[in-house]
Amino acid sequence: MSRTKCLIIDDEELARGLLKTYVDKVEFLELVGSFESPLDALPILKSETIDLIFLDIQMPDLKGTDFAKLLAPETKIIFTTAYAEYALEGFDLNALDYLLKPITFERFLTAVNKLESKNPTESQTTITVKSGYDLHKINLEEITHIESDSEYVIFYTCSKKVMSNQSLKSLERTLPNNFMRVHRSFIVNKNKVTGLKSRDLLLSELRIPVSDSYFALVKKELF
Repeated sequence: MSRTKCLIIDDEELARGLLKTYVDKVEFLELVGSFESPLDALPILKSETIDLIFLDIQMPDLKGTDFAKLLAPETKIIFTTAYAEYALEGFDLNALDYLLKPITFERFLTAVNKLESKNPTESQTTITVKSGYDLHKINLEEITHIESDSEYVIFYTCSKKVMSNQSLKSLERTLPNNFMRVHRSFIVNKNKVTGLKSRDLLLSELRIPVSDSYFALVKKELF
């Protein structure tokens, strides 16, 4: 089982220390960083793929619930707070769980064990994509390809396109096996590929470039 990379963000030193102790006890969790402020965590979120954040809500620089709205949709959040009244707002943001302080290790385990049930399976038929404050449920078989555009990715179907603030690298790990990375800027639905012309994949009338590093794998798996 691959380890889940996580961050702790809490303005209370004791709370950070307790969560670190709990994370260290769980074999499938890997603590990448612990921060007093969400702003301090921004550089590592840009440089690494983080799977899970233990996120306090009431913090002086930026509320955890406001910070959560800036995160890629595939990043799981477990809110940690001393204020029960924030629970509803936390779950509205599709949080994995909500831990009320003081947090027991038993309750912590219950929360992190939900990760397994959230992992994608080959039987999944849809993906939920966050675009701004909106959520779009897209049928996976309708997606032709996904393109990276700076800090965004664009999901293309035959009828529409949806832009989402996330990285292609992190998205790649959440998709089933019928999706394949063929270029640093493109993932394609293998079921939509109709041919290969020179260094371009054909998806009916669409042409998607294949980079040198992926070309051999593309020929092996698709042709």
